[in-house]
Amino acid sequence: MLKFGKMKDAIVIIPTYNEIENIEAIVRAVFAQDKAFDVLVVDDNSPDLTALKVKELQKEFDTQLFLLQRKEKTGLGTAYIAGFKWCLEREYEYIFEMDADFSHNPDDLMRLYTTCAIQGADMAIGSRYINNTVNVVDWDMKRLLLSYFASKYVKFITRMKIADTTAGFVCYKRQVLETINLDTIKFVGYAFQIEMKFKAYLKQFKIVEVPVIFTDRAKGKSKMSGGIISEAIFGVLNMKFKSLFAK
Repeated sequence: MLKFGKMKDAIVIIPTYNEIENIEAIVRAVFAQDKAFDVLVVDDNSPDLTALKVKELQKEFDTQLFLLQRKEKTGLGTAYIAGFKWCLEREYEYIFEMDADFSHNPDDLMRLYTTCAIQGADMAIGSRYINNTVNVVDWDMKRLLLSYFASKYVKFITRMKIADTTAGFVCYKRQVLETINLDTIKFVGYAFQIEMKFKAYLKQFKIVEVPVIFTDRAKGKSKMSGGIISEAIFGVLNMKFKSLFAK
């Protein structure tokens, strides 16, 4: 049996905007794992005072929980980029993306970690659609079909061998984020997830999908919008076109 102990080589970035109903529970769930994970909350000046709750929790988890406060809400992608840069300034070897709303199960963190740390992947993706199955709970059919076929569309356009191209539950080895020029990432919404995978794919990093069950949020409001979907669908063509003429 593998014993990882409390070696702190991994950190989970959790972007937040009005997640006061979820933030304490998700932080405690991450810290309850058998392996030690630090947590960086990137808060976009949430009106519901999510950041204040994080500061309260920092009194209990002073060496594990960190907060990066931004002045305004400028998109999921920019929040993650800020988080990546913060982590790269420190000595973390494995850097995770995870939502605050329990749509990603904290118990799956170890599976993604093991895929990179033990099995040699450079990037592990918590995949909802691997092996032609759909592991999504409590989404309405319209949203499910939109997400599923968006991933199929992206896979077709980009030729990436990734089933869940829009997945937001990811473990990166440090080298991946150091190699990708984060300042060149263009997308700010959910298409950011596609662009990061595409950049890693073009750099020929080893990308492995790990099947997970995605559960829709029980508390708080979804941040999904029509503009986010449009960015994902139409931006992908431009991204692929530019890659064909890159050096």
